[in-house]
Amino acid sequence: MWPTLIRQFRHYLKLERSLSENSIVAYTADVEKLADFAEKEFPQKSPLDLELEHLRRFINALAALEISAHTQARIISGIKAFYRFLMYEDRIKEDPAQLLEAPKLGRKLPDTLSYPEIEQLLEAIPLGEPEGHRNRAMLEMLYSSGLRVSELVELKKSQVYADAGFLRVVGKGNKERLVPIGKDALKYLKIYQEEVRVHQIPAKGNEEYVFLNRRGQKLTRVMIFLIIKKTAEQAGIQKNISPHTFRHSFATHLIEGGADLRAVQEMLGHESITTTEIYTHLDRDYLRQVLTEFHPRK
Repeated sequence: MWPTLIRQFRHYLKLERSLSENSIVAYTADVEKLADFAEKEFPQKSPLDLELEHLRRFINALAALEISAHTQARIISGIKAFYRFLMYEDRIKEDPAQLLEAPKLGRKLPDTLSYPEIEQLLEAIPLGEPEGHRNRAMLEMLYSSGLRVSELVELKKSQVYADAGFLRVVGKGNKERLVPIGKDALKYLKIYQEEVRVHQIPAKGNEEYVFLNRRGQKLTRVMIFLIIKKTAEQAGIQKNISPHTFRHSFATHLIEGGADLRAVQEMLGHESITTTEIYTHLDRDYLRQVLTEFHPRK
């Protein structure tokens, strides 16, 4: 019964929830872990017969394997989604996962770059190289608009409203949002489009993507990660940074500058403002630093 229900769960996530393929793969993998455990520990129980105690035994087994609290929390999220699906389909009358508690997670503040470090990194991009203007436009856009790397690689020409200074971004769950794009990002995007991209022959099916590799195909997330790593080395920045560092820096600098939390939530595409509130912790650290440095009675 497990394989059939997991297959149906996958269809539900795709058709009803409109989740990305990455999320669907993660959720189904989490339920498959539960299925493997249940078939070994209580083979007489079907997925529809499991109770809260069985699920707790599964989570305790994960903890015994020293699986991190973050990973446990993610697996629990997948299991809860699975049992919500079974409730939705009227396959069960009570949800055994409803009271399943995730381990307490410490809130890790994300790594960020200071504004001088952002400038240092951007200035290190060699514009004389073939991919220079493309890379500058990409990193300017990551910082200017707080995009996820997946949103950047999937960005199409029809989503760029240069005259209005906005991007139409398709985020998680295919949800769209309008995000402002800064003048420097627009400047380098225009140079790339008019002086580089226009001379490229896109591979079939890649004609509409904004950023292309040498073979005329859209870039991958891994490629952008490697570009950033190499640029950071060239800039002499020692921090361990990734594409997401630009998104964190975008949000942090807005909050530090006094931006409204709801506006930042909207630009980041966070479903819950609780996710965005992590940046207020960064802001408090910044304010404490300012107080220490400039207040006469430190």
